[in-house]
Amino acid sequence: MKKTVFKVKKMDCPCEERLIRMKFSKIEGVLQISANFGTRELEVVHECDANALLSALDELKLDSSLLQTSEFKETLRVDDEAKDRRLLWVVLAINFAFFIIEFGFGFLADSMGLVADSLDMLSDSFVYAISLYAVFKSNFVKKQVAKIAGVFQLLLAGIGFLEVLRRVFYEIELPDFTLMVSISALALVGNFICLKLLNQSQSDGAHIKASQIFTSNDIVINLGVILAGILVFITSSKIPDLLIGAIVFIIVLKGAIKILNLAK
Repeated sequence: MKKTVFKVKKMDCPCEERLIRMKFSKIEGVLQISANFGTRELEVVHECDANALLSALDELKLDSSLLQTSEFKETLRVDDEAKDRRLLWVVLAINFAFFIIEFGFGFLADSMGLVADSLDMLSDSFVYAISLYAVFKSNFVKKQVAKIAGVFQLLLAGIGFLEVLRRVFYEIELPDFTLMVSISALALVGNFICLKLLNQSQSDGAHIKASQIFTSNDIVINLGVILAGILVFITSSKIPDLLIGAIVFIIVLKGAIKILNLAK
């Protein structure tokens, strides 16, 4: 057995990792895959030719290169997949619940920041759901699920971004900063709970580590919405809310495009 380390510069979230796994599933002799999103390195234990793996990565256009290949003399890792799946179901449930809460209160508060944050939570839910639902499915099913999720998310984020632009040029009431801050603070607590659960996991699987990164990013966005709500109160202006909304919608749009890559 060999262990080959690849540098994958555009691998920064579970979408790319899932894309790579789907691609490698067509290659016989791939035994274990480990992704490090911090260093953007991919470790593959395999019995096939390393150049075949590099060719497959090149087809994904993720700016990949082969760093090193060595003999693998360790024991193949056995992940507790059942435990990891239960944990991801909990994180998925929390994310989807807060999508509903923030989406509803976003309209009540007339806040694009809350609506955008809710769609970011929905984006994470899509990624977790794709991973959980499609793990034992055929590549065709995986692609169809990814396509539906990606198109739906792209549509929602596109409409949201257009709404931000509309509100820039038309007079609207100020967002309810009290709801903005309180609901974002509630979502912040939810994300802290998710992060604590993920950090308590003893799994070193890429999907768990990626979920930790996702949740950490969500916490930053929650703080951004809270700050925007405070600035709305201080400045009596809609601009802070529209600005954070636009930023988050762009993030969600990029996430949708990554999910759609799974359908190619």
